[in-house]
Amino acid sequence: MNDWENHKITGKNRIAARNLLIPFDNEKEALKTDKKKSPYFKSLNGTWKFKYHETPFHVDDRFSKPDYDAENWDNLAVPSNWQMHGYGKPHYTNSNFPFPCDPPRVPTENPTGCYRRNFFIDSSWDGKEIFIRFEGVDSAFYFWINGKMAGFSKGSRIPAEFNITKLLKKGANCIAAQVMQWSDASYVEDQDMWWLSGIFREVYLVAVPKVELSDIFIKSTLDEKYKNGTVDVEAVLTNYGNGEIKNHNMEFTLFDNNEKEIKTHIQKFSLKAGTDKKISFNIEVEKPEHWTAETPYLYKVLVTIKDSSGNVVSAKSVRTGFRNIEIKNGVMMVNGRRILVRGVNRHDSHPDEGRAVPYETILKDILLMKQHNINTVRTSHYPNAPEFYDLCDEYGLYVIAEADLETHGTGRTSNPLMISDNPEWEDVYLDRMKRMVESYKNHPSIIIWSLGNESFFGRNHKSMAEWTRSRDKTRLIHYDRDLKMETVDFLSQMYASPEMCIERVKEFNYKYPFILCEYAHAMGNGPGVFKEYWDLFYSNEQIQGGCVWEWVDHGIRQFDENGKEYFAYGGDFGDKPNDGNFCMDGMIFPDRTPSPCLAEYKKAIQPVHVEIKDLKKGIINILNRYDFINMKHLQGSWHLLLDGKIIESGTIPELDIASGKNMDIKIPFKNKFDEKSEYFLNICFILKEGNIWAEAGHSVAFDQLELKSSLPKFAPSVSGEKMNVSEDNNMIKLNTANSEIIVDKIYGVLSSWTVNGAELIRKGPRMNFWRVPIDNDRRNIDDWKNAGLNALQHRIES
Repeated sequence: MNDWENHKITGKNRIAARNLLIPFDNEKEALKTDKKKSPYFKSLNGTWKFKYHETPFHVDDRFSKPDYDAENWDNLAVPSNWQMHGYGKPHYTNSNFPFPCDPPRVPTENPTGCYRRNFFIDSSWDGKEIFIRFEGVDSAFYFWINGKMAGFSKGSRIPAEFNITKLLKKGANCIAAQVMQWSDASYVEDQDMWWLSGIFREVYLVAVPKVELSDIFIKSTLDEKYKNGTVDVEAVLTNYGNGEIKNHNMEFTLFDNNEKEIKTHIQKFSLKAGTDKKISFNIEVEKPEHWTAETPYLYKVLVTIKDSSGNVVSAKSVRTGFRNIEIKNGVMMVNGRRILVRGVNRHDSHPDEGRAVPYETILKDILLMKQHNINTVRTSHYPNAPEFYDLCDEYGLYVIAEADLETHGTGRTSNPLMISDNPEWEDVYLDRMKRMVESYKNHPSIIIWSLGNESFFGRNHKSMAEWTRSRDKTRLIHYDRDLKMETVDFLSQMYASPEMCIERVKEFNYKYPFILCEYAHAMGNGPGVFKEYWDLFYSNEQIQGGCVWEWVDHGIRQFDENGKEYFAYGGDFGDKPNDGNFCMDGMIFPDRTPSPCLAEYKKAIQPVHVEIKDLKKGIINILNRYDFINMKHLQGSWHLLLDGKIIESGTIPELDIASGKNMDIKIPFKNKFDEKSEYFLNICFILKEGNIWAEAGHSVAFDQLELKSSLPKFAPSVSGEKMNVSEDNNMIKLNTANSEIIVDKIYGVLSSWTVNGAELIRKGPRMNFWRVPIDNDRRNIDDWKNAGLNALQHRIES
């Protein structure tokens, strides 16, 4: 059996997943947390030699040998998806597998990419243990070092790490990789996106000393009063050498965000050759700053290994934040306060690079989210690139971290649970959950672990939840298909109506919060019903928001024969079966231009609400809808509009309003409102000072209040004039002194309307019961047509 069709094999020679920290020679450099400046980090990104095959059986077995001549091979950038560079074609499906559903077997026509490049190891790495880490390879791959098999792995969007020390030599080394597009892993990676292949995330080497901090789990939590904090540490020390290590020290130091030392813990240890040791301890911290999406305060942890003489062997650092995630009285809370999830679902997607999303684009996504009042991201439906989590920690976004798991296509068969409820696949599910949790466990931004997406619900999900809860009790567990709440911590559902949300909370006697993991499908004309949902979220304690589907259109940039740019979707590459433009359902366009619905969402979730309290006295009420922070950082201003033109304006005094509180403000109008005019009061709230995600003056919220309307009221007569009505067999006439309206009784239409002798219409309006269906109508179109709604006609009964 081929390894890539054997679900019993998830990897070969791969080390256990861990939170990999890059070593430095001294504490000062380590605190900068810039891995690229470490002398023990070597990126293998760049140009690789590449050869594309239609099937792995066409691969030359000799290609991995160091002396193999690959000069005539093509050049391909790593990271990248090979379909984005003309090899094979992008293929888009929403739920279908693009091949017959027969797990674990995949088609013989299995596109395969072979990669090669050379790299150099100099004497500065002598005596080091050397690891290679692939952050993302789709979907299964082998790799060789200097012609010797080094490893095999599946799990496209989770890190795979290998110890390659014994395979390396000083000087020139050769790495070769063989990547298969399809594998048994494809059956659990059916995630409503383009099927794209290759080494699409970073590849790099890390050299560590023979004794090192090989893993660490830091849980920074608050006490029951959310006043003082505790840093619980679980560190793993490893001796890779042949001799025993004696009288070494591990120094653990906590710094604030200004790198001021808070506390240090020193642990002496010894280690026998080739062994690990777990060290657990905790540090008490008085009145730490809290981490939230609104206040993303980060502490730094420095871990230094020193030998028996006090010399630094290695220094590593990681960031942490103090926060508690819990459910009390059926309400999800962060640091003791109810939060609202103002969220989006985000795929890795770029119009030119596919899923090899550049750092600059990830940062742009984060900035756009913060600038549009978004506070949560669900990483649909797999772990995102590592840099994404770093940015969420720093900029302040809650993360629902989702496992690389979706079996949607099995729903097209008679046995949707053929994988999720099959014990033979349990290790596959656990492998994906463990590798995600262990890789990203130290990020304070992650508040929820998700068991995957649209994989129905079976015993393997229960195993995932059981392991996760035993490993990490500081976060909640999500999976929306667990409708009976057997494993998860809160209710979640896709596209539930506001009424259904209420019914679900009632069904479980208000014991659990409800969060819509997907809602307001942002396709075609846009989401809509934001107001109805957010009225619900504000008025029901247990119903706490949701994540819009989705953040970005997955269009691929193309140019027609005239050089005009367009964004391609399913079917545009001859890909069959496909789901058409169903991948074009984001709140921003593929090039990161915001669509109008993003502005609509920003308004719906804005953290400030304004109402008129007393119009005659000019008093308005301002409500602070932030979850944690005061409104002092905002500057309010107002404009009075008369028939659309500004006639007065001013600023609002300091907004010293605590979260969840409100304040009355008097607007000093000078004008008196006349009866015949239209008046509106525009209120705007901007940042007083710039921050890391927006400049001073950035608009955070606004409201427009109608003070007096000039809309006319309907009356049976025009300007009090007498109206004469006459009728014959064919028409009805309505006359005043200067106007005439004629209604055609035969056809039931307005046939003429004249004022002062001038005809105002060309042809009278007719009833129309059908319109061109929009994208979000697709599920109802057939039912509508079967009911004959598209064939209704305007007809008058005689």
